[in-house]
Amino acid sequence: MRVAFAGTPEFALPALAALQSHHEVIGVLTRPDRPSGRGRRMTASPVKLAAAAGQLPLAQPPTLRSEAAQVQLSSWRPDVLVVVAYGLMLPPEVLVLPPLGCLNIHASLLPRWRGAAPIERAILAGDRSTGITIMRMDAGLDTGPVLLQRGIGISRTHTGGSLRAELAALGAETLLEALAGLTAGTLTARPQPEQGATYASRIEKAEARIDFHRNALEIERLVRAFNPEPIAETRLEGEQLRIFAARALDEETSGVGSSSEAADKSIDPGVIIAVQDGNMIVQCGRGRLAVSEVQRPGRLAISVRDLSHSVVLPGRRLG
Repeated sequence: MRVAFAGTPEFALPALAALQSHHEVIGVLTRPDRPSGRGRRMTASPVKLAAAAGQLPLAQPPTLRSEAAQVQLSSWRPDVLVVVAYGLMLPPEVLVLPPLGCLNIHASLLPRWRGAAPIERAILAGDRSTGITIMRMDAGLDTGPVLLQRGIGISRTHTGGSLRAELAALGAETLLEALAGLTAGTLTARPQPEQGATYASRIEKAEARIDFHRNALEIERLVRAFNPEPIAETRLEGEQLRIFAARALDEETSGVGSSSEAADKSIDPGVIIAVQDGNMIVQCGRGRLAVSEVQRPGRLAISVRDLSHSVVLPGRRLG
């Protein structure tokens, strides 16, 4: 099958590699180079680097609404356009260009978590499962008919980064299965139900600020969801403190005095109760949080055990 590919971040790489192994990738679309890092140097996307390594035809139009971009895509004569976290809207002229349409790999079980940040939103909401949807794209936002779905469980060890990596691999496998079904004529797209539809809005930096008045499990999910970016953060005596790893404690595992409701109310949220077993035990609005890895401004991330060697932590307050 002649496949054109549109993608930008690292999440798209497993799908591109799978297509190169099983189909003829006749062209790659990715976002234009963008400034990145402290020096704001122009940086190529991971997909651009992979396309260059594979000597694949590459285009980086700033928009697909231009005639030039559409002529470029048409000249590749794709049977199908596969889209993975591309970052540009596909206009109607592009959606109808390939004979088999435009297929999207979306990192949720649609219609739940349509939108830009389905992985983070699933963790934040405490979902126990998520998955991959292969859909035929239409003019809406992740509203197209579904070709194939595959699920995966979400554990309390998953971070946004680790779940994204697993879903990227699952997406590549599911994509190949869907393309095989389309080729054989055994796969039929089905409309998405509107019942159960939710929207995964883009993550805003302000959401990463921890409010210790919330319950410990909610804060744990925030820390996991925002690792590796934007990273949950708080303040320690006026200085930013980024939190990379934390776990909510229950009454049986808190190990620091009583964790009863009465004890919770007697200690202000954000107070560091103790450093125990390499963890900073922090009082929350409900329950306690064991923080194990942090980062101070201009320094590398370190364990709380190492931080406690240079900073007296018990009795101080975060937030």
